[in-house]
Amino acid sequence: MKKAVIQTGSKQYLVSEGETVAVELLSDPGKTVNFVPLLVINDEKVLIGNPEVKEANVVATVIDADKQAEKVTAIRYKAKKRVKKVHGHRQHQTILEIKQITQKP
Repeated sequence: MKKAVIQTGSKQYLVSEGETVAVELLSDPGKTVNFVPLLVINDEKVLIGNPEVKEANVVATVIDADKQAEKVTAIRYKAKKRVKKVHGHRQHQTILEIKQITQKP
């Protein structure tokens, strides 16, 4: 089973073939997206990039281009001071399905 670590939106994700992953919103992703992985695991063989594995590629298809994540709320509260502030945020995401992890021998 092939696995790879990809980087997008200044975050790293461990992905495998056939997996669905939610990443930060990609600007103009199109139908397919290609990533150059930072690390590739193929059964017992591990390729570590410096900083990327140049001879490997991760192909993903876009399932949903603008989905919102669950709401994250932040609360500011001061006891006995009548201060209570609640605000929330929903991050925009792109849902990707990892189709193929390729590497050159």
